[in-house]
Amino acid sequence: MSRPAFELPRRSSFRTAGASLRDALTPTVRLGVTGLSRAGKTVFITAMVRNLMIGGRLPFFAPEAEGRLLDCILEPQPDDAVPRFDYEAHLAAFAKDPAEWPESTRRISELRLTLSFRPRDLLRRMFGLDRLHVDIVDYPGEWLVDLSLLDQPFEVWCREAIRKAEAPQRAQLSSQWRAFAERSVMLPDAEQAAIEGARLFTAYLAAAKVSEQGVGALTPGRFLMPGDLAGSPLLTFFPLHPATAGEQASPLRRLLEKRYESYKREVVKPFFRNHFLKLDRQVVLVDVLGSLSRGPDSVADLEDALTSVLQAFRPGASSWLSSLYTRRIDRVLFAATKADHVSRTSHDRLEAILMALTERAAQRVTTAGGDVRVMAISALRATREAEVRHAGETLPCIAGVPMPGEVVAGKTFDGRREAVIFPGDLPADPKDALAHPGRELAGAAATFVRFRPPRLAQAPGSTEPAPTPHIRLDRALDYLLGDWLP
Repeated sequence: MSRPAFELPRRSSFRTAGASLRDALTPTVRLGVTGLSRAGKTVFITAMVRNLMIGGRLPFFAPEAEGRLLDCILEPQPDDAVPRFDYEAHLAAFAKDPAEWPESTRRISELRLTLSFRPRDLLRRMFGLDRLHVDIVDYPGEWLVDLSLLDQPFEVWCREAIRKAEAPQRAQLSSQWRAFAERSVMLPDAEQAAIEGARLFTAYLAAAKVSEQGVGALTPGRFLMPGDLAGSPLLTFFPLHPATAGEQASPLRRLLEKRYESYKREVVKPFFRNHFLKLDRQVVLVDVLGSLSRGPDSVADLEDALTSVLQAFRPGASSWLSSLYTRRIDRVLFAATKADHVSRTSHDRLEAILMALTERAAQRVTTAGGDVRVMAISALRATREAEVRHAGETLPCIAGVPMPGEVVAGKTFDGRREAVIFPGDLPADPKDALAHPGRELAGAAATFVRFRPPRLAQAPGSTEPAPTPHIRLDRALDYLLGDWLP
């Protein structure tokens, strides 16, 4: 009887042996994976691990292409205090019929791989230096964006939060909270006002996240992902309008400022101390297409988020974070995901747009960090290239199965029928895309369509699992890990 495609792939086995001298000599690289909601963190990690374990099609990952990558093993979780990334459950979602996208990241998690390889260097082979531990740390991008709070006093955060809430695309969503904030300073019970204001503020953040499909930079990040902090006073504060002379000493304002500072001290700083500062390499996944399709306000929010992210990697000399650095992330990959939603002729242009966004953000940062690279990728490709003849012209299109309920050209899909879509072309000059986001994509229906993932299957005539399609996952792996496998 054939086994399911997600069980026991070619390189897969689970080691439970104790530590040994060889283990002690095996280096460890800690790879952080983050991104704002719906950028594809869970899919990226699952696809990366599976391709390493089964020997997927990775022609530009040098150790695999050269035949030097011998094995990839899932190890027991190295950190008892961090939940394990549920690789098996996420992989099982792709093996269903029809396949499903796995649940998105809601908390920090970790997974350890051990790669065995044949070193090029004879001395390394003689001394048995032929293994590498890879600790993959998955965490929500909203937690990283919270870095911007560390150097922001309460009043500065309030002004910025209210400015964003009054933007045209958010004004209606935030109206109930803003109305409450206007009158809350004079309420007699500061504690109850803080609780109610935080509830309304959180509801606004949740509505904005849904309407913008997770692209916006919404702080504080834990308001939408509270975990075990749900109901804690650490999450019961909200922005107030600038204080008048008579409001500076109001009980509510003092209470909210105190809790804001407590949030930074008890939530944000420990995350950076305990997790972020231990990373060696970092992947930041970015849904550039989703941001462009929603217009200039969404692009501005994305740029703000990337500025906050870059501050984490390039701390200024006078910032709080710089005093904690004992090691530095030496490589950062910014990956524009969903490259399979545009034709291959636009992949270079998608990279150029993300490069322009990160360059803008980097100009606001004082200290240079490690090496930064930009790529357009799709860790698990949900579409294929197609061509359509229209009015005597051959148009580059994409074909895929839209998710149930998706509407394409007036047709509602049931999740099993394929659609062929002309996604349009991204502008050759990234400045045009950033100056007029949405205009060039107005006819790009694919930007708004969610596609089903491909179902995992066995290779024809074999009991081995078939490789899954991707776009530049091998190049990403080579940049992140290739130099660790010399």
